This record gives sequence, structure tokens and C-alpha cells, in this order.
Amino acid sequence: MEGTMTGNGGVSWWWQQLGLPAPRKGLDGDLDVDVAIVGGGYTGLWTAYYLKTLQPDLRVVVLEARFAGFGASGRNGGWLTNSVTGGRERYAKSHGRQAAIAQQRALNETVDEVARVTEAEGIDADLVKGGELNVAYAPAQLARLRAFAAAEAEWPGADVELLSAEASAARVNVAGTLGGVWHPHCARVHPAKLARGLAAAVEALGVPILEQTLVTEIRPGEAVTERGVVRAGHVLRATEGFTANLKGEHRRWLPMNSSMIVTDPIPAAVWDELGWAGRDTLGDFAHVYMYAQRTADDRIAFGGRGVPYRYGSRVDTDGATQAQTIESLTALLRRFFPAAAEVPIAHGWAGVLGVPRDWAATVGLDASTGLGWAGGYVGTGVTATNLAGRTLADLVLQRDTELVRLPWVGHRARNWEFEPLRWLAVQGIYGLYRNADRAEFAGRRTTAPTARLADLIAGRH
Repeated sequence: MEGTMTGNGGVSWWWQQLGLPAPRKGLDGDLDVDVAIVGGGYTGLWTAYYLKTLQPDLRVVVLEARFAGFGASGRNGGWLTNSVTGGRERYAKSHGRQAAIAQQRALNETVDEVARVTEAEGIDADLVKGGELNVAYAPAQLARLRAFAAAEAEWPGADVELLSAEASAARVNVAGTLGGVWHPHCARVHPAKLARGLAAAVEALGVPILEQTLVTEIRPGEAVTERGVVRAGHVLRATEGFTANLKGEHRRWLPMNSSMIVTDPIPAAVWDELGWAGRDTLGDFAHVYMYAQRTADDRIAFGGRGVPYRYGSRVDTDGATQAQTIESLTALLRRFFPAAAEVPIAHGWAGVLGVPRDWAATVGLDASTGLGWAGGYVGTGVTATNLAGRTLADLVLQRDTELVRLPWVGHRARNWEFEPLRWLAVQGIYGLYRNADRAEFAGRRTTAPTARLADLIAGRH
């Protein structure tokens, strides 16, 4: 049923479903505070929440260019999962095996911490902890899946279960499933509901969220905006995929694009065939992977890469995505779920996420300058933002906790290359991954060499 889609962009379908929020007031001249947080997404909001919870008299302000939850926080796939961005092995090499285990356990606990806060603050974010299911539907994918499950079995806290084709399909009936892996440390959420509720909770603690206030430069003691200068003992950068817009930060993190579509509500008879009763989040073992959830109102929200990167680190315009991307995601959704092939696609959109050169997330604070940062989540930030917010709060308040000793604290990656090398690298990486996926879906039984080459270019190995 092509041509039935009713919307594209509008920030995201999540926000269109709720209605775009009325803008809060912006900065009105210079301001002095204790902590200025740049960015009103999950990272900035969680940081403000924990700072005020721990020290209620602290003067905290959140500065946001558009509105709270405008960026990836209001557009993502709604996976509150325990992924260690960049992989545990990286931390095992740099900090030792126990530090890597601590990072994993902290993320496991963070899934439950988000659930705790949403309940305590009365935030209805459609949160259901159904675990995360990843499937293989090609022989090479199955080989990677089994190797992944064997490797995960060596790590405490990974808690991954290897599933047969039948057991996997019993959870979510993906056509052609050859096997699956599942773990319990993941919950489905409605991203915009979480962002909206968290912003309200932060305001209730007495933190102003100054919207329509674009920060152009961060320097020690100051956040410079077009509407005045905010002076603060600590200035925290929580801009994720929009970091490239800040003065001096253009090559810090690459703004990677990811797109989503959502169906109309699916009839009960179709759900009977698809299963998905546990509300697991769903992914696969393709190189250009997909991600999906069954929404609270019984739609399928389905995402993946479209145009991965815009030349010069440009970011999108209010979530609009390309028609070709919507078509390719629609084709993949219908290949996964033939029973839903006649259900119209309601909306498509795109978001931008921050990718460090080594694909590893980070949080930190330079005590000598008062400048802090968190981000580079590479698409796994729904959970990591909470852990980052708690960690930044502890760093600012000089609390000696287990969080400030986690191995991602203080991590730095080198900058991305200058253009056109940056654009050529990303186009090459995803071109090679797509080539590998085509070869593997056509029957190749081992991982395609083009995928290994892409990993090498990306710096993942």
C-alpha cells in the first residue's frame, strides 16, 4: 500500500502524537548560576535532575536551542537497553576486566533506575521491561549471532540467552528467522513522553529550562548565546549530535543520521500471527542493522540507517527524511512481517546522533576549567544518558562514588578527519556494509570481507 503515508518529519512521530510543546521562554540577557547545562535532551535533563536532587540549593539552568527533547531524545527508537557503547573489550584492555564488568553492571542497573524515577515522578513513558531480542535471518548472520552469544557468556551481567529459530519466532515472528539472542536488561519506552515528563520533573525541582536559546560557544566559566552570556562555575556540554555546531567542536563528534517509520495501528488478528506479546525491543545481525518496537497503541516503530551523514557535519531540518529511506525501511519491515504488509505507514522521520572517532561514549569533567561533557552514545543513549547524568552530578559535586571511577569517565577520542575525508569515510563504510548485507542475504555463509574492511575503516577493530 504505497503512497499512504501521512507525515514526514515534524521532529518525529513521537512528538506529533503528543503535539509539539509550546516554547518555554528564552534567556533574557546575561545570567549568573552555579551550573549551566548546554542541551535540553536526556543528558542535560538527567544531569539537572540529579544535581538538584543531591543539592537543592544549587543554581542550575538548562540552555536549549529549540525545545527540551527536540534532538535524539525525542526521536529515537525507544530502547532503554544496557549496551556498552564501544564494547566492554575496549575497557578491559584499557582498565582491566573488572572495570569492564563494572561498566556493564552500571548500565544494567541504570535500566531499573530510569524505571524507578519514572514511577516516582509520575512519568507515563509507556515503559515495559520486555528485554531485547536480536534475530538472524541469513546464515552469515547466524554465525555471528552464535559467536556473539558464546562471547557474551564469558561476561557476568551480560545475561544473554541463545534461542533456537522456533524459540525466537515465538517471541517475535520475524519471517525466515534462523535463531535469536535475548537478554532481560531492556525496556521499551516512548521517547517523547520520557523527555516531556523529565523536563517537567526538572522544572518542578526549580531548574529553569531556557528554550530558543542557541549556545554558540562554550568556554571556561561561560556559555555564550545569541541572547546573552551565562556565567557559571561549571559549564556542561550535553549537545550529542549537535556538538558540531559549537565553536571549536566541529570535528569532535560526527553527526550520524538514523531514520524511522511507524505503521498505523495493527489489527489484533495480525498481532496474533506476529506475537510480540512481551514487548521486546527487536534488532537484527545485519551490518546495517535495524531496530524496532511494538508501541503502546499497537503500531510497529521501525528504524535504520538512511543517508548516514551529510557533508560538512550538517544536521537535519526538523526530522525530515528522504523518500528513498522511507521506501527502503518499509520494504524491510514488510520482509520481516509479511502479515503486516497491507498496514499503511503513518509517518517517517530522522534524528541525528553523536559518533566519536573511536565509537565509544564518554563523560567527564575538567576540574581546572569547570568544563564538563557527556555523549557520543552512537545510538545507545536512552540508558547511557541517565548514567552520564548521575556521573556528571557526582563529578560536579565532588562526590567519591563508584560512578566516577567507571572506565568511560574522562575518555577522549581523537577528532574526525577534515572534509572531504570525513564524508568519504562514512560513505565508504556504509556502502561496504550494504554490499556485505546483500551478499549475505543472497546466501553467503560467512561474514563478507567488505564488512571487515568497513570495520577497519571505521576504527572498530
